[in-house]
Amino acid sequence: MKTISNEQEIYRAKVNLETARIAWKELQRFFASGAAIHVSDDLDLVEVAFQMSQDNAALIQQWMEAGKLGKVTDAQAAAWFETDALLWAVVVSPWVLVQPSGSLQ
Repeated sequence: MKTISNEQEIYRAKVNLETARIAWKELQRFFASGAAIHVSDDLDLVEVAFQMSQDNAALIQQWMEAGKLGKVTDAQAAAWFETDALLWAVVVSPWVLVQPSGSLQ
């Protein structure tokens, strides 16, 4: 089982390298298409991306039910637009996960 664990850690490291800070204004098209997913600031963005890529439906559902993961709301989008917010983002196709920039753990 050590090989599986090593593969998972390698994949997590790859996801971490693909994470970047980006202006919300550059992400609006993903919001408009319904592909922008907000990740609560108390979750690790890389871990959420990893779990989504692994299709861990039970954990994803738990986060959604707790309000920690879900589509970006109109109110969030408007606030980020008004403040010219920088967010952490990572793609887990077809989704773009976003989190306020002070939150990467």
